[in-house]
Amino acid sequence: MNKIVVAIDFSECSINAFLHALSIAEHCEGELILLWVEKTANEKEQFGEKTRQTHKDVERAFEDLVARYQPEHPDVKMTWKIRKGKIYKEVTAEARTLNAMIIVTGTHGASGFEEFWIGSNANKIVSASYCPVITIRGGINIQRPLKKILIPIDSAEETRQKATFVGYLAKRHNAEICVLKLYTSKLKAIRHNVDLYAAQVTRYFDEEQVKYQVEHVDCESISDATIEYAKKIDANLIGIMTEQETTTVNIFLGPYAHQIVNHSPIPVLSIHPKDTLAGGTGF
Repeated sequence: MNKIVVAIDFSECSINAFLHALSIAEHCEGELILLWVEKTANEKEQFGEKTRQTHKDVERAFEDLVARYQPEHPDVKMTWKIRKGKIYKEVTAEARTLNAMIIVTGTHGASGFEEFWIGSNANKIVSASYCPVITIRGGINIQRPLKKILIPIDSAEETRQKATFVGYLAKRHNAEICVLKLYTSKLKAIRHNVDLYAAQVTRYFDEEQVKYQVEHVDCESISDATIEYAKKIDANLIGIMTEQETTTVNIFLGPYAHQIVNHSPIPVLSIHPKDTLAGGTGF
């Protein structure tokens, strides 16, 4: 089964992430591994945390969560685990140990258990993970099925590599992909690269019989353009590479992937250039 690691702190945001992961598991024949990380004593003292939950508290919370949702989803195996250490290191280490297909995590949380997301743990997980990561901000509507996925295509050579994993998810969910060509320059050579990469991606989708449409926009900030277009078409997932074309605006605002993760109101799938499924596109 495809293993899906879900970072949990029992906050509303992390439960929201869990429910998104549960939907993915149902469509991808996946197994959920729910992970809670106990921070080290030094970290707790550094952040002045007053709450001190025992492992029994966490175990009881996991048991309640599984008891609530397992009967509604009998085909999805759910297990849970507790690790101790730095949150992003333990989450990514667990995923690597399990050879997980994907990590799903909220971007923040504050529960009765701990200030789980103090610091930029979601961004750290995206940066450190060997596998794709879906990040979800609080307040995302968990009832919407995965029906429309936006993938931005720019002039960076790596931009094409997300087609493999995104195509897999789309096919499993019978979703449509919107291929958005982002033109950040008037230079013909740069625009030609964007067109070329988009054509290669759509050719792959044709081969895999994945539904798609192609659109284009001229823009300065690829992160702003991506988010705005995703909202315009009511996408419920944005698929990005962690390495993208660099523009003047992006240099001043910070790394592209972090901008999207921090600001997108829509779940974000972040893929490293090395993250591919077996039998990939060969891009």
